[in-house]
Amino acid sequence: MYPNDGFRELGRQECLQLMAKMPVGRIVFTRQALPAVLPVNFSLDGDGAILLRTSAASELVRAVDGAVVAFEADDVDAARHSGWSVVVTGSATVVTDPAEYQRLARTGPLSWAPAPQEVLIRIEPELVTGRELIGGRSLYGVDLAS
Repeated sequence: MYPNDGFRELGRQECLQLMAKMPVGRIVFTRQALPAVLPVNFSLDGDGAILLRTSAASELVRAVDGAVVAFEADDVDAARHSGWSVVVTGSATVVTDPAEYQRLARTGPLSWAPAPQEVLIRIEPELVTGRELIGGRSLYGVDLAS
């Protein structure tokens, strides 16, 4: 980033704290050798790992288990032209350890589209980046920060 470009870099902890407040994000993965993006509800585990709950039979499970994925969450105020965006990149795995599954099932997200057989997907936060748009402008070019 260049100084005074209207953006502020966010640190890892700040990124995770902002993400923890959001109920929905987007998982980016590969489907048939092409990028795919799906909106999903999620939560964060205590160590910052992203948790998703989905149908065991879903295409998402087959596509991401053992793969490197990206996950994005943001909050935007369109009227003020401000907001933030966080991207987490890491390995996604289906939680298979029974004790870990039971722990995460109690504290993790509930699926907004419940299925008879659900699994938990865990994304390890290997790379966490974010930025905040500061000093947004109105539609007429008036600086709202003043």
